[in-house]
Amino acid sequence: MATHHLKPDVNNVHWGYFDATRAPVLRVKSGDTVTIDTVTGSPDVVPDPTKFHVPPELTEIHAKVKPEGPHILTGPVYVEGAKPGNVLEVRIKEVSLLQDWGFQIIVPLMGTLPHDYNEMIRVNIPCDLDRNVGIMPWGLELDLKPFFGVMGLAPPPGWGRISSIAPQSTGGNLDNKELVAGSTLYLPVHTEGGLFSCGDGHGCQGDGEVCVTAIETALRGTFEFIVRDDLTFTYPRAETQTHHITMGMDPDLDQCSIRALRDMIALLGEKAGLTHSEAYMLCSLAGDLHVTQTVNGSKGVHMMMEKKNFIR
Repeated sequence: MATHHLKPDVNNVHWGYFDATRAPVLRVKSGDTVTIDTVTGSPDVVPDPTKFHVPPELTEIHAKVKPEGPHILTGPVYVEGAKPGNVLEVRIKEVSLLQDWGFQIIVPLMGTLPHDYNEMIRVNIPCDLDRNVGIMPWGLELDLKPFFGVMGLAPPPGWGRISSIAPQSTGGNLDNKELVAGSTLYLPVHTEGGLFSCGDGHGCQGDGEVCVTAIETALRGTFEFIVRDDLTFTYPRAETQTHHITMGMDPDLDQCSIRALRDMIALLGEKAGLTHSEAYMLCSLAGDLHVTQTVNGSKGVHMMMEKKNFIR
């Protein structure tokens, strides 16, 4: 299978949205591997370029690309054979930082505590790539565990252009910290070719992402795309080496939990042959509901179940 490398120049990014009418910047076959570079951030978060590496593509994007939201996304990638009703299997092979800094912000009227701050706060966070740590302003060092906050497909054409902020059945701004290298994301296809884009690189993040941001940074990801015409589910799922993951997104956290739970019950039925009641009981004993994020309009919950529990 072929390998490709997609860089975030002004022709290969879209800033703040997904749209089925956006022309693909790369066409690949099912089974191909694509390395995708991403950048992030508006001009007001860029540090002194004499002290930190600022990707030159980011400066040009700031000058020439109109922002329509917070996320600079590289793509879309058209995967031949992907059709509405299929699922695109996205194997995340590698994820690494492309710069030695990140940023974090607090924005009034946003986040989990929207009324606690009256002024915006911005900080730059140096990232020591040799030691794999981010260094907070007060000296605390956090282990870097990079992943893409946004990985998604284009919406159905009838939706028109949608914001990248709220996660959808198409994926998008999932902000799921489990989706590191070695994990796999499954996205329902809504338009021909799927049209995969990614961005919103995170150096590390806690479940919740409570102040709206992680360590926001530039990432390189290597993905293998596989069209699955044998799968028909209509909502994102994922797996790690040890767990299966289902998801729920909704403004109401209760509804998020219900969706993630129901999809896990369905997955246990599909893979382990459990009845609904058997799977429901197992989820109560061995399923873990995590609050993915509470800040994207539609909040997120994901349920994790160890793969060893799928043996009847």
